[in-house]
Amino acid sequence: MWRNKSPLLALGIFVAVCVLCGRAGADTPNSCLDCHSGLDAPLKVTAEQFAQDIHSQKGLTCVSCHGGDATKDDPDAMSKSAGFKTFTKKDIPALCSKCHSDVAFMRKYNPSLRTDQFSQYQTSVHGKLLAKGDLKVAVCIDCHSVHDIRPPKDTRSTVHPLNVPKTCSRCHADAAYMKDHKIPTDQYAGYSDSVHYKALTVRGDLSAPTCVTCHGNHGAAPPGVDTVQNVCSTCHVFQAQLFEASAHKEAFKAASLGGCITCHSNHRISHPADTMLGTGDKSVCTNCHSSGDPGFKAAGEMRMQIDKLDTALKGAKDLLDKAEDSGMEVSEARTAEDQARDALTKARVTIHSLQAAKVDQDIQAGMKVSEKAQQAGTAALAERDYRRKGLGLSLIAILFMVVALGLYIRQLESKEA
Repeated sequence: MWRNKSPLLALGIFVAVCVLCGRAGADTPNSCLDCHSGLDAPLKVTAEQFAQDIHSQKGLTCVSCHGGDATKDDPDAMSKSAGFKTFTKKDIPALCSKCHSDVAFMRKYNPSLRTDQFSQYQTSVHGKLLAKGDLKVAVCIDCHSVHDIRPPKDTRSTVHPLNVPKTCSRCHADAAYMKDHKIPTDQYAGYSDSVHYKALTVRGDLSAPTCVTCHGNHGAAPPGVDTVQNVCSTCHVFQAQLFEASAHKEAFKAASLGGCITCHSNHRISHPADTMLGTGDKSVCTNCHSSGDPGFKAAGEMRMQIDKLDTALKGAKDLLDKAEDSGMEVSEARTAEDQARDALTKARVTIHSLQAAKVDQDIQAGMKVSEKAQQAGTAALAERDYRRKGLGLSLIAILFMVVALGLYIRQLESKEA
């Protein structure tokens, strides 16, 4: 990421940064790129590199940000008389906003692009700290890069969903860089082990939550502990509705506990498992409840109900698998199995209500359908065995007839001889 090392370096980088806002034809000389393409990093900017930038593709060049005269190849190109300007890191958000907050200007290029990024940034943790003179916080170019800014839908973009966690981690996973802010730096490590990250990277689900989904992007700010469930509920709607009506809501509020994160954590969110419920070693319920209290008892009851249907489903599946492998038709029974599995999924969500009776309703509905699937599987296997016996008897009868016919033919041949 971009970090101040000296005023000279800051000046040099921003000479190269703002290749954004002037128009030029394809054949117009550009002394900016002619010069900077021969410099070393971080001042190096090649024509090929800038050609990938969204601003370049829209016909913009260096001079609208920096002024100057890109047609000259002498010091006059960067003279004050030519309008040449330099910037510090603190200037960047306001600089970018000159275009990106101008509704009329932006409509010429992308009518669907929002123009409130700068006002949002000013309300963010980053923006507030920058206003206080903290130059270690992120500004536009830290997240979007500088000379090769690409649209978020481009997989090479630093703000493409697949790249957002890594972009944020450049600061937030650097303990030395973040030490003055006194916040944890294990968020990226935790997120990389989470169910959300696996959905994003393994399943390729670009709608899976990333840092900006929960914290915001330009208006980035962590949700308060007492409102984290509101953030989670943007995706997990039904679970949130059950939690709102549960005994946990008021209990967590009284104990200053966060809603969802108390049981599921925040960045390192594991895939929910039945072992989290009940009284086992991996139970999260026992973090607060102990033997004898109502919550402990309810957790045990709900876990027992969940296990009951899960075991029944496994039995039905085994029967149907055997029948199907034997060539029996079990498609209707498979539908019943799917319905029972849906009931189990619903029950696993209903546990957020903390009411064993409600969970039992879903379990009983699933048990009825599961029993039908088991009966169908048992009947299919019985039909298979019946057919096998019939086939066996038929083969024996055919073999007997073949042997008898052979003996009869031999007898006839012996008489003729």
